[in-house]
Amino acid sequence: MGFVKGSSKAFLIIGFLFLLDCVFAQECTTEEPQVYVVHLGAKQHDDPELILASHHKMLESVFNSSEAAKESIVYNYRHGFSGFAASLTSSQAKKLKERPDVFSVASNRKLTLQSTRTYDYLGLSPNQPSGILHDSNMGSELVVGIIDSGIWPESAGFSDEGLGPIPKHWKGKCVGGRGFDPAKHCNKKIVGARYYTNRFTEKTGKTISPEDYLSPRGLISHGTECASIAAGGFVPDASYEGLAPGLMRGAAPKARIAAYKVLFDSDEMGTGVSDCTMAIDDAINDGVDVISISIGPDGPPYHTYTTVGEDAELGSFHAVMKGIPVVMAGANSGPGAYTVSNVAPWMFTVGASTLDRNFYVDVTLGNNLTIPCQALYTGPEVSGELIYVEDWQTDTSDRKGKISLTFMKDDAESLFAVNTLGGAGAIIARGSDYFTEFFFEKPGVATNFEVGNKILQYIRSTSSPTVRISGGKTFVGRPKQTTVAAFSGRGPNPSAPAILKPDIVAPGALVLSADITNGYFTGFAINMGTSYSAPAIAGILILLKSLHPDWSPAALKSAIMTTAWKTDPYGGPIYSESMPRKLADPFDYGAGLVNPQRAGDPGLVYDLNLDDYIHFFCASGYNDTSIALLTGKDAKCPSPLPSILDFNYPAITIPEVKDEVTVSRTVTNVGPVDSVYRAVIEPPRGVKIAVEPETLVFNASTKILGFKVRVTTSHKNNMPVYLFGSFTWTDGTRNVTIPLSVRTRV
Repeated sequence: MGFVKGSSKAFLIIGFLFLLDCVFAQECTTEEPQVYVVHLGAKQHDDPELILASHHKMLESVFNSSEAAKESIVYNYRHGFSGFAASLTSSQAKKLKERPDVFSVASNRKLTLQSTRTYDYLGLSPNQPSGILHDSNMGSELVVGIIDSGIWPESAGFSDEGLGPIPKHWKGKCVGGRGFDPAKHCNKKIVGARYYTNRFTEKTGKTISPEDYLSPRGLISHGTECASIAAGGFVPDASYEGLAPGLMRGAAPKARIAAYKVLFDSDEMGTGVSDCTMAIDDAINDGVDVISISIGPDGPPYHTYTTVGEDAELGSFHAVMKGIPVVMAGANSGPGAYTVSNVAPWMFTVGASTLDRNFYVDVTLGNNLTIPCQALYTGPEVSGELIYVEDWQTDTSDRKGKISLTFMKDDAESLFAVNTLGGAGAIIARGSDYFTEFFFEKPGVATNFEVGNKILQYIRSTSSPTVRISGGKTFVGRPKQTTVAAFSGRGPNPSAPAILKPDIVAPGALVLSADITNGYFTGFAINMGTSYSAPAIAGILILLKSLHPDWSPAALKSAIMTTAWKTDPYGGPIYSESMPRKLADPFDYGAGLVNPQRAGDPGLVYDLNLDDYIHFFCASGYNDTSIALLTGKDAKCPSPLPSILDFNYPAITIPEVKDEVTVSRTVTNVGPVDSVYRAVIEPPRGVKIAVEPETLVFNASTKILGFKVRVTTSHKNNMPVYLFGSFTWTDGTRNVTIPLSVRTRV
């Protein structure tokens, strides 16, 4: 999910749909068919043709015609899991949903879309002689799958110069189409490219813009940008019209890219989840090593996986069960509570932080006072008369050639205000001086109320106030503070509050990436959104998986979460961009800011396997039949049901503590064989934490150990908010830290 300067729009991705035709007179109703996704769970056969035949047979039960059943099929999912997308009336969908061998039937839901300095800031320098970047050979043997808006193969960073042969495990292909020749546009860097157009049919009435391509080539640059951030190669002297200059690269510069285009420029931006699910199924079969998806729900409810199947979560679950981590953008709906999306526990949900980089202009008043102010401006210096506009929405005075100062409460209206004010430029004073929204052809300067009042005092102190605004500049380093971006989706988890979301944050505000190069765009873009923090994590996972190919997706996630920074890389506090600004907590940044170097050697991991996910499904209220369908394993939920608090997640989140609660966790030693870890606790205020045992001893025969955490509250009233702490296992060198989040409910 992202907001993109000059290269992408805000896009909508549509949820699971199905369309079935009415063929026989007795079957015809006034109901309009639509696409539904029917999920059957784990595969019952390894032969794709047998799976296909079983889909047709199931559809015959609602069509009473083999021919009609076959014609209704939109997609068959038969590689990573079993299911299909088909054109159905609501009554036909209802009949399928009632079958005991069907896990879920889901209709459509709208989703939205959710790059030089980033990796130096995170400590991933290509000049280091050792470390995760060097030791992984920059991810050269793995493939990252980008499910998005396609790719512009000529963009910077997609050359295969210096790359070795395509990894042997890769089975994917490049599909040709308008403007995309596999022989020319695929190489040893872009090793796979597909596209999916089910959403655009005569029945849906939706059409693709004639400017976009029926091919993997992406007119919408969102997918190109995400691919660049995850795995773009080295691009010297990159910048956006002089801003953010430097050597641009992705997290895994030598990793290979497979692009799955599910987004098209159209009359209604978006895609069908049937397309997205098909892309996931193909990616599993093609042999991708990590999947990155920067899309999610358009608005509340952001997701409820107790009705799992509404979105792309089922496909992602099967990918994870095949050993493929799935990274998801955590929504751009912040900073309010419960705004994070893509919250299933098997997903790696990513929020967005800022960098230690700022774009600014010097604002010099007529009294020679110079104030640096936030601005995304690439034009020349401007100067002129400085005026105060009290109400920018109603003031109609002549502002030609003048520069206006105004105050506003709603940050989202900044672009509209600058355009409305007109003149030679505008200074916007508001609650936050961090200007992440827009670029302007004329200066649109952001500052806070305090500085705005200083400028207003100057205007009122002289009869002829003037101002000079410099061209745009780039500042890197301290004292630029790190914040969780205001737009980044926040917890608690709206679906299961006991599962912490987001999981992690990575830079996603004002990051530089490659862009399309079609004559209008410059080839580089500066963007913001969780869309751009998610592929950063995907690229880092490529590096980790290169070092630890036998680790599960959960182990890889745990390694990143338990080693994350709770401060910025300089040791300063991380703030949350909100009203008012505050110190960030786990509902802002999950486990913290990703620390790639430490993640390569976490010491211990909180691992998860199929039995753990069955535990989760039982605790979430699924019945035995549904769990067996989804997982392909016979399961019987115990009575009483297990507690979701005991799900082996690398965080402890307790929504309701009356007096005392005990939770269980298990850790696996992935560090030195003979290791001793002791517990270190930072309890939430007014909460007592006890760990049993307080020491864990690992050796050649003991690699996995469990422990219990007893949480006791001294609070005697209902708490309107959560209190936060942390719990760490340390061997003196490695600190394996998870967040504690506790709320008292009497």
